[in-house]
Amino acid sequence: MSRDFSAIPVIDIQGLFSADAGQRRAVASEIEAAARDVGFFYVTGHGVPMAARERLEGAAERFFSLPMARKMEVYIGLSENHSGYVPEGEEVFSSGKIDRKEAFDVGLDYAGPPRGGMLGPNLWPDLEGFKADVGAYYAQVQGLARVLFRGFALALGQPEDFFENRLSAPPAQLRLIHYPFDPDAVDAEGIGAHTDYECFTILYSTAPGLEVLNGAGEWIDAPPLAGGFVINIGDMIEALSNGEFIATSHRVRKVSAERYSFPFFAACDYETTVEPLARFVSGDRPPRYPRIISGEHLFAQTAQTFAYLKRRIADGAASLPQGAQALESFGQQARSKSAV
Repeated sequence: MSRDFSAIPVIDIQGLFSADAGQRRAVASEIEAAARDVGFFYVTGHGVPMAARERLEGAAERFFSLPMARKMEVYIGLSENHSGYVPEGEEVFSSGKIDRKEAFDVGLDYAGPPRGGMLGPNLWPDLEGFKADVGAYYAQVQGLARVLFRGFALALGQPEDFFENRLSAPPAQLRLIHYPFDPDAVDAEGIGAHTDYECFTILYSTAPGLEVLNGAGEWIDAPPLAGGFVINIGDMIEALSNGEFIATSHRVRKVSAERYSFPFFAACDYETTVEPLARFVSGDRPPRYPRIISGEHLFAQTAQTFAYLKRRIADGAASLPQGAQALESFGQQARSKSAV
């Protein structure tokens, strides 16, 4: 596979909602091709109302306009399940560069006790309408994720309901990310190049800036598509496919305009075992990935990028799971390392 793509394909996924199995398989075939050749694709025909996205954007604008002291009242380091406000400099990828951004992270508003550092009740700000608007969008995009999970199951050559019993209480996260106006911005990384840790990501953003790395080492623009979402596969799907589908590295270049980005990271249940599926393994193609636990992988990767979790590990209040993968263990960057 050359993966020397120059554009991101567009897939109308309306067929995944059809009662006709043939229409669902046809969309899954397009997903499979995009996952193999690009690792990214746009989706239309998804059914998420524009009004839900508009209310989410309004909630983000209201929250990020608060004084810093108000935002720090819900600092993510005060939570037990990785939810809350992420100030600039809190999150650093392996490049060591500090990204010019702030964020607010929410997950499944889990009623049970916090689990694994990634699952529990959200830390919500005292801001009128914020929880309702963000929670409503979370529910909408979570529903879309379940539909896409069925499409990915077929793309992987599995029964359509392959993921169903792995989605009872997943630690799926929604991020509200704010890139402030920066008149001195230069063409460099806004978010360091990385892959996403979960199965796949559903992204809505308000302005260009996202770039995707192709097989030739070129950065390809992936601007917002009116009414659509950007989808990219993550580490878990790469592992399930034994590397047939590669989690494509991506970054956000710096732009002067104010920008909001809302990625939803679709994950399986915390205890889900992830390893190469039998159809992708043979004598000529042995397993490339160790067996991992979904929630443990998510926590391990997160703990290696967030300052508050690094402090907890250094203080002995938390620890990385046994066998935790280092950052950049998936995608083109991992392939480049292994080839050296």
